[in-house]
Amino acid sequence: MPQSEKHILVIRLSAMGDVAMVVPVLRALTSQYKTLKISVLTKPLFKAFFKDIENVEVITADVKGKHKGFLGLYNLARTINKSYKFDAVADLHGVIRSKVLKQFISSKRTVSINKGRKEKKQLTSGEFFKPLKTTHQRYADVFEALGFTISLSNPIFPSPVKLNEKLNKALGSRGNETIGIAPFAAHDGKMYPLDLMEEVIKSLSTNYKIIFFGGGKKEIDILDNWENLYENTISVAGKLSMDEELAIISNLDVMLSMDSGNGHVAAMLGVKVITLWGVTHPYAGFAPFNQPNGYALTSDRNQFPLIPTSVYGNKYPDGYDEVMKSIVPKTVVDKIKSIL
Repeated sequence: MPQSEKHILVIRLSAMGDVAMVVPVLRALTSQYKTLKISVLTKPLFKAFFKDIENVEVITADVKGKHKGFLGLYNLARTINKSYKFDAVADLHGVIRSKVLKQFISSKRTVSINKGRKEKKQLTSGEFFKPLKTTHQRYADVFEALGFTISLSNPIFPSPVKLNEKLNKALGSRGNETIGIAPFAAHDGKMYPLDLMEEVIKSLSTNYKIIFFGGGKKEIDILDNWENLYENTISVAGKLSMDEELAIISNLDVMLSMDSGNGHVAAMLGVKVITLWGVTHPYAGFAPFNQPNGYALTSDRNQFPLIPTSVYGNKYPDGYDEVMKSIVPKTVVDKIKSIL
């Protein structure tokens, strides 16, 4: 292990899924370099992701409040410098905000992520169609550049959390296998049609326990309505803390998710994850961690040959707004049943 780099600041200020993908990489890093100390700079909501990783602490940033803008980032860096002395900074974000921070945070070395923008543009423009490096490996490459080569091939996961009385009461009896369903995504191009998702729920709810995950008033209203319509279903959206949601997710038998954050959260906890893909595609490198290729159900490229049309699901041509209808509910149900 490089003797000059013992305390690393890891920067990842972003969406939930991006931060969740850091977790298995840090588990591998700290298990393979046991004297290494890591501080993760991220949003307060995601502090719970890292709570049980040895030698990892979290520094929180209020990027929409007191740490907003150039002056806010400068003040954040000053505060950090007063309390910490880093040997290196691992920038896993690679945006203007993290670049500004790196100018002010004292450290001996700095390495930034290579996001592979050129290859991703080639993939989404149809120049080629092949798997790109995963985001998890891109994170690992940053640490390798700092002198810490890590293997992600034998992942470590935490044990399922023992549910407390409140959560056991909320979930009720759980004699059958438990399926988590997170049916929403940031962009419509990544979201399975709700009427088809209802067919999936109706088919599964007769024999399995289903727990719905989501956030925001509109999503909560939809999930609460499904809870009222279908037996053996419970919506926890808007009702629990992040710690409590993580505890429940850790006890799932399988999670059904879009190409979105909840899939990555479940994967970081070692849960089996089925993902549904619309105008995005796993080849861009955003598939949940340590999941077999067959767990990703993609829209039909014979019908829609331009897939993936974008990395984030926010861009697609006319006629591609309903690509996910090519994934029929029976395919989803059969895949889940084959795993259970």
